[in-house]
Amino acid sequence: MPKKRKLTIAVSALNAIDSPGPGVAVIRALREAESFDVKIIGLAYESLEPGIYMHDLVDKTYQFPYPSSGVDSVMERLTYIHEKEKIDVLIPNFDAELYPFIKLENELREMGIHMCLPTMQQFEERHKMNLNEFGEKYDIKVPKSKNLNDISDVYQIEKDFEFPVLVKGKYYDAHVAYNVEQAKTFYNRISAKWGYPIIIQEFVHGMEYNVTGLGDGTGKTISAIPMRKQYITDKGKAWGGISISDRRMLDLTDKFISQTKWRGGFELELMKDKENNFYLLEINPRMPAWIYLSVGVGHNIPEALVKLALGEKVEPMGDYKVGKMFVRFAWDMIVDMQDFQTISTMGEL
Repeated sequence: MPKKRKLTIAVSALNAIDSPGPGVAVIRALREAESFDVKIIGLAYESLEPGIYMHDLVDKTYQFPYPSSGVDSVMERLTYIHEKEKIDVLIPNFDAELYPFIKLENELREMGIHMCLPTMQQFEERHKMNLNEFGEKYDIKVPKSKNLNDISDVYQIEKDFEFPVLVKGKYYDAHVAYNVEQAKTFYNRISAKWGYPIIIQEFVHGMEYNVTGLGDGTGKTISAIPMRKQYITDKGKAWGGISISDRRMLDLTDKFISQTKWRGGFELELMKDKENNFYLLEINPRMPAWIYLSVGVGHNIPEALVKLALGEKVEPMGDYKVGKMFVRFAWDMIVDMQDFQTISTMGEL
């Protein structure tokens, strides 16, 4: 049996809390890749991200500057890590990280660091604050939404919407508000954390669905896995879900990929209303925290994404297994205080 090539892959979003990042799930999928072996370099923002201490999954972790610190700061740190580790592929897994990494894509490729990311145009036009225009441009049903930049605008919500409404942040956070006072509270909470604008979105009553997948940048769908949420946390995150077969969801996903020529991983958040219409609530421009389900149904999306990043031809994956469930769980890791002190003081572990 020929020896598999070894790739060094840097992965972010190592938090595995009640609202987990995709990092640990992506790493699990990469560990099970059939076409290569991996050395995993973790990029951590906080010293208590659980992935740092999962030494069976992550070979070495480096503390990394927040995207808000600027492109130069991100580049400087990445250059240091690359000199030591010789990174082949970088997989950022937070929405907020993508802006600096998309801007640095050409420079990083010249250094030998490859990524498979949406273009800046794709990233910008699918923003929650641009969803109305996106739906109109690509003929996809989306809930009505409005961007607010001033607290006084909250009192005008009833002119355009019926309560309840969704109050959303630019990158993260979404809360259901049943009256103006609740909307005001969520407006203040989200804006303090994520800035402006705050998005008010029509609340669509129905059943929640998600699709994760991979586009190759030419309009071709490499993979699309629809999932129905089985259990949802108080933060609206799927704690359990099941792979399903739904031709309309797959057609909608193909339409999204073919029309936008989407490049990279993504997650579509959908709602099916009482009339069986699907509404696109959100487009997350990276793989979701439940991406390991793709491995369970026979499509290793992170493995395929790495191949695309390296410029290799990847064919559509075809059929997947229906009726496979994921159920999240929490467990307590016992770690040495020395490890925590090392990552906190030295920035490496």
